[in-house]
Amino acid sequence: MEETKLRATPAARALARRLGVDLSNVIGTGYKGRIHRDDVAGFNFEDKIHISPLAKRIAEDNQISLKGIRGSGRNGKIMKDDVIKLISDPELKARLTSDYFAELSTPKAPSQATAKTQNTTQQSAEPSTSVATQSQPAGETETVALSQMRKIISKRMTESFYSAPTFTQTWEVDMTEMLALRAKLLDPIREKTGKKLTVTDLISMSVVRTLLKHKFINASLNKEATEITFHNYVNLGIAVGMDEGLLVPVVKNAEKMSLSEFVVAIKDLTERTFSKKLLPDEQSGSTFTISNLGMYGVDNFTAIINMPNAAILSVAATKDTLVAYNGEPKIRPIMKMSLTCDHRIIDGLTGAKFMADLKASMENPLSLLI
Repeated sequence: MEETKLRATPAARALARRLGVDLSNVIGTGYKGRIHRDDVAGFNFEDKIHISPLAKRIAEDNQISLKGIRGSGRNGKIMKDDVIKLISDPELKARLTSDYFAELSTPKAPSQATAKTQNTTQQSAEPSTSVATQSQPAGETETVALSQMRKIISKRMTESFYSAPTFTQTWEVDMTEMLALRAKLLDPIREKTGKKLTVTDLISMSVVRTLLKHKFINASLNKEATEITFHNYVNLGIAVGMDEGLLVPVVKNAEKMSLSEFVVAIKDLTERTFSKKLLPDEQSGSTFTISNLGMYGVDNFTAIINMPNAAILSVAATKDTLVAYNGEPKIRPIMKMSLTCDHRIIDGLTGAKFMADLKASMENPLSLLI
């Protein structure tokens, strides 16, 4: 009967079942305390990580249950003093308060059987043990607060990871023709635009053209997971990594651009991303995202979906690989790309059809010029 009194959205109940979260422990932020999906995701996040290592060690050593405890640290993080307050023994509490840090740096006392074995071993090797038992100086550490950018990235990635059930398909692409096309277009594009044509530019244009044929890949789901929006345009997000964090500039209406126009647009956005001159509107509204780590030699990887996109494409390095080509062993430039999909919108067959068309476009890229 108690479960029926809980007010929760279907999405919240589904996520709670997936994460093993008891909804009776979750505080709802909706009307009349209704529990939403974000409440479940936030509860699971806090339940997993909001306790300091020292507090966790004290609790485990003294068999203290921390269920339902909200700590005094930031965002309710449980700290050492919060756990010590739960100890009823005054002497133990005083000892923990005064010298627990020292206790952590020494090994726990061995059992009697273990102690006897160690004593026997020590008697036969006494001269060498004095060096081994000397404490080693702790290494230097540096603790800094998360930047605002990293806080935003953390929040968005956590929401994406916990809210969307995903699957990933990895495909191999023969890049012979695309590399040859880039070599032919390098000088004409530079003369027309003053910009350097990259493999990422050609891959991006292939993605844009292919997305127009696959509406579920170029779609988005609302926060309540009740409505799908199909986009008849392509706003392409390109993940740009910097030391400070990750930004995703968006090329708006990319499907209307020629290759030269796209090269100019993406180079302008990328340059202003690195110079921190990107406008807020230029980071929003994407319908699909590409993350390319190929220039760093990455063999294969899986990116987290840039919500509310339905999917994201991970592009790895192109490497000379021995493959069967026309029935004979050949060395060909092979690139791996992975499509990660939100399974609430996209099924495996839908993703496979998109990837098959994308692979065909990249292996026969002359269609990009038509």
